[in-house]
Amino acid sequence: MTIKEQGTITIHSENIFPIIKKSLYTDHEIFLRELISNAVDAIQKLKMVSLSGEFQGELNEPEIQITIDKEQKTLSITDNGIGMTADEVKKYINQVAFSSAEEFINKYKNNGDQQIIGHFGLGFYSSFMVASQVEIDTLSFQADAQAVHWSCDGSPKFQLDESSRTGRGTTVTLTLQEEEQEYLEPARIRQLIKTYCDFMPVPIKLDGEVVNQQKALWKQSPQNLTKEDYLEFYRYLYPFQEEPLLWVHLNTDYPFILNGILYFPKLKPDVDVSKGQIKLFCNQVFVSDHCEEIIPKFLLPLRGVIDSTDIPLNVSRSALTNDRTVKRIADYIAKKVGDRLKELYRENREEYIRCWQDLGTFVKFGSLNDDKFNKQVEDIIIFRTTYKENNPQPETASETPAVQVQTEDDAWQDVTPATTEPAAAKNGEVYTTLKEYLERNKERHENRVFYCTEPVTQATYVQLHKNQGLEVLFMDSFIDSHFISFLEQEYSDVKFTRVDSELDETLIDKDKAGEIVDPTTNKTRSEQIKELFEKALNKPKLNIRTEALKSDDPQGTPPAMVLLPEFLRRLREMNALMQQQNMEFPEEHILVVNTAHPLIQNLVNLNQGSVIQGEGESPSGQLVDLMCHHIYDLALMAQKGFDAEGMKSFVERSNQVLTRLTER
Repeated sequence: MTIKEQGTITIHSENIFPIIKKSLYTDHEIFLRELISNAVDAIQKLKMVSLSGEFQGELNEPEIQITIDKEQKTLSITDNGIGMTADEVKKYINQVAFSSAEEFINKYKNNGDQQIIGHFGLGFYSSFMVASQVEIDTLSFQADAQAVHWSCDGSPKFQLDESSRTGRGTTVTLTLQEEEQEYLEPARIRQLIKTYCDFMPVPIKLDGEVVNQQKALWKQSPQNLTKEDYLEFYRYLYPFQEEPLLWVHLNTDYPFILNGILYFPKLKPDVDVSKGQIKLFCNQVFVSDHCEEIIPKFLLPLRGVIDSTDIPLNVSRSALTNDRTVKRIADYIAKKVGDRLKELYRENREEYIRCWQDLGTFVKFGSLNDDKFNKQVEDIIIFRTTYKENNPQPETASETPAVQVQTEDDAWQDVTPATTEPAAAKNGEVYTTLKEYLERNKERHENRVFYCTEPVTQATYVQLHKNQGLEVLFMDSFIDSHFISFLEQEYSDVKFTRVDSELDETLIDKDKAGEIVDPTTNKTRSEQIKELFEKALNKPKLNIRTEALKSDDPQGTPPAMVLLPEFLRRLREMNALMQQQNMEFPEEHILVVNTAHPLIQNLVNLNQGSVIQGEGESPSGQLVDLMCHHIYDLALMAQKGFDAEGMKSFVERSNQVLTRLTER
């Protein structure tokens, strides 16, 4: 049979080539991805027809050869796949937008599990973005088939002739345009193969060397993979990064097809949580570095791979189209992440705690943004606690809050811990859940939570609570200011109190507070102390209170403390957040003077011994004023840093106090 034909390509849009070149694909370089994808499809199709019994010949080892001819300015992609007849070339190449992949899948869908990459039938025509002429040389697997040669110069005109080709398969040859000569450089082609085709399941050779990985770890069964397999894959994807904390292997074929591996990285302070680093694949073909539409927002900092043929892409595969499947996939991913976290929590609590500093941000942010995820993980959200420090040999609580997890078959199994005892990390730090905290403390302070947000600046307040056996939770991550408000909504009957917002009655010695010491004025020592500080500080908006703080060692307690009422502080924090400013320290705050502290008692005695000389104040009275200021400064330092002027005044007063004391 002699084949010689000329004609016009049948298209579904007038003059489609300019559209392809300028609008259809945003990056010219993806032409190589599309042509290699077609070559992989041709090889997979041959396997399928072989399984069906339609092809009895030798399959040979599958491979794709890429050849560069700089002199002729050509780039060729050759496969040893199914090949095409003249009729198939006319049908699948000349009729643009008629996808051969769709028809082929329908015909052979019951023969094997080979994946066909192509979806749109337009991928081949992306070659015209870079080529002034495209040629196809092909020989079908069918017995007595005639090899054919097709060529087109980028216009709707084509030419179809006989070919002398003797080997089954297809070669696509591109004569590159002058401005596209970069694709004649082997290094550039290697880079594109690594980017787009690294995990395609067929060897891709350039200059006789296989240049792609081929092995897609996410397509394998988790039972066949080791820890080192996962770590090695992570190192390959993200070289020079710290080891991941843990990973989740995704594998489902209902109600959609999805495979992948997601890694929890160690979070860096400069990480941009609004941009994803997960690589999106479709049948092992790289599509995009951005999965923001697929991954739930709170999981965007995760890394890894997602591969699905059910994710709806536009014709260039460069963007997602709106579809309810995307939302279902996002929900599935969130659930699998939650399942993995619960599995680690119940099977290796120590490892869970080790990872919590990084994991906690994911989990809390997820709880804030996803109700389903919150219900899934609410019993495994943990906080560092002072519990063991307060209770070196604690007794086991009589009742234990129930914790359940959902198994793979959607049944619920009880994983309730034996006690409400918190778990300890290797460094001795102790962690607990909120439910365990409430259960342990219900007899001392039911439905009350004491928490700390700044372990360094609030250390004095924390120690005060610890001295009286009050357990404090550390809610000190950057997300906790939002998370505390969320917890208050979830636990509407629980009061959350920061350690520096008020003093619990447990911390105050009521018997000492009312002691009368001056029968002439009938004023208590506490009233005298309050007057001293009011006169010395002269701050009308400062609320001065006097309390005797409980302690076996009064010297170990602070002489004074600054308190910020919970409601007032939160209101100011919210205003600062809305105005995108740092919260200014309010003039309206509380100074609690500890009347039980020896320094305060000595101050009263010093004031009583002062003698006014002439119209001025005695040296002792001046020293009392300086000491009141100094005590107030020290209390403020536990709440806020000084600005330049404040620090200057503090240093000057400190020097004056020391000078006066050394003069005595």
